[in-house]
Amino acid sequence: MSTVPAGLVRRATDTVTVAGFRIGWTVIRRMPERAAYAFFDRIADLTVARGGGARLRANYATVRPELDDAELDALVREGMRAYMRYYCEAFRLPVLTPDELAARVRVEGDGPVREVLDADGSLVCFLGHMGNWDLAGAWGAVHLGPVTTVAERLKPEEVFEEFLAFRTGLGMTIHPLTGGPAPFPLLRQAARRRGLIPLLSDRDLSRDGVEVEFCGEPARMAAGPAALALAERRPLFPVSIRHEQREGGGWGIVITFHEPVVVPPSGTTRERVSAMTQACADALGSAVRTHTADWHMLQPVFTKDLDVERLARVGAR
Repeated sequence: MSTVPAGLVRRATDTVTVAGFRIGWTVIRRMPERAAYAFFDRIADLTVARGGGARLRANYATVRPELDDAELDALVREGMRAYMRYYCEAFRLPVLTPDELAARVRVEGDGPVREVLDADGSLVCFLGHMGNWDLAGAWGAVHLGPVTTVAERLKPEEVFEEFLAFRTGLGMTIHPLTGGPAPFPLLRQAARRRGLIPLLSDRDLSRDGVEVEFCGEPARMAAGPAALALAERRPLFPVSIRHEQREGGGWGIVITFHEPVVVPPSGTTRERVSAMTQACADALGSAVRTHTADWHMLQPVFTKDLDVERLARVGAR
């Protein structure tokens, strides 16, 4: 009995993945909006029906322990639909005009942010995987100021390049997390110019991650936003994003800039970064508990769910 070489299977899978994303960017944007959302709702429901929402369910059960099984089932269905809505909107984003962008975004707490930008300053934003961060970034680049961020290098490489071109086309400056120049020095340079530096930070299993309490449970989050804000003496804003239905149909997002994090007056750099990251986790945790379905965390994030050996290796470094 012959077997297909693993490398050939991987290349075939990569080809299908790339083709799927390219079809999304060419076909989905041409569909009527209502039909596009309905199509992705169907994908979400099928994903849950086939067991694809197990990790989402586990994370939701942790942040919402008061829910019974039926309530949790309904929340997972809603959450998977919100996650697929992100992709539906991402595929349609490149053809939106500035006015259409504005119509899809409502902002809360942006007064202090605009004050910083009006003074030609910069600010760092600690984001969770909530709502649609690409729509938020595109809106920010048009309606607030230059946006610089970091993106994880996806596999296959062609998909990463597609997403890189997509986000760059929306007006954002993107630095890859790996496979290029170290991003932190580039972010420090960006922090010395007017603009926003939003960073997805609600999961970090590297040696640089900070253990925080998140929704009552230990979790590891990225130290980067706090470290950058501290190094460049820039304000740090926790930011949450949620979907809301627009008047007349369709979906939009609400971007909430929470109160800027207070910098501890004393302590080591590591201690201050940890305290600032905890403050961000507190703000994000409150938002996640209130708008749980908008938290698209389909990977382990809480320490209790992580691989013990991997955690031990991280701690030993």
